[in-house]
Formats: sequence, structure tokens, C-alpha cells
Amino acid sequence: MPRLQMIMTWDIRPGREQEYSEYVNDRLAPGLVEIGLPPADVYYTAYGRVPQIMAVLDVEDEATLRKALRSRQWSELKRELLGFIENYGERVIRADGGSFY
Repeated sequence: MPRLQMIMTWDIRPGREQEYSEYVNDRLAPGLVEIGLPPADVYYTAYGRVPQIMAVLDVEDEATLRKALRSRQWSELKRELLGFIENYGERVIRADGGSFY
């Protein structure tokens, strides 16, 4: 089990849902796997005053996280993602009993 998880949250920009969905399936998810941050869970909130999307990424260790976040591919993936979303947030938690709530 990974020691860390990276939690990403955001809202999809109105009117960009179709393009966003295609981007996530075709580029973001495979790209995250390639750089060592595979998605473990993705949550969609249909109602309430919380982020619409929460993605939980497994992180093998701190070195993997640093390498991934410094990569050109991460920069490109995040830049592209920000074109489809708003209210982006991210944080890293310990996977050994930590909570993302």
C-alpha cells in the first residue's frame, strides 16, 4: 500500500463537460499513471457546497511524488486540466490512517 495519497479537487467549468470528460479519459488518467501517480478513487458530487470532483492518487513514496510534480508531463497535464476546470485544489496526506475529509 502506498504511504501517501495526493488529493485533487475541482469543479468542471459549465459548458465544458464533454471536452473535460474526453480529456480525463484520453490524457489525464493515462498520464498520471505514466508519471507514477495512478488514480485510486474519483468521487463526483452531484449536490452540495463541496468540490464537484475529488481525485485520490496513490503515491509510492516522497521521491516519486517529487519526481512526478517536477516533470514536464505533469506541468502539461495540469495546464490542460486547468482549462476545463475551476476552483482547483491539491494536498498530500499520509495513506496510513490519514483522512482526506
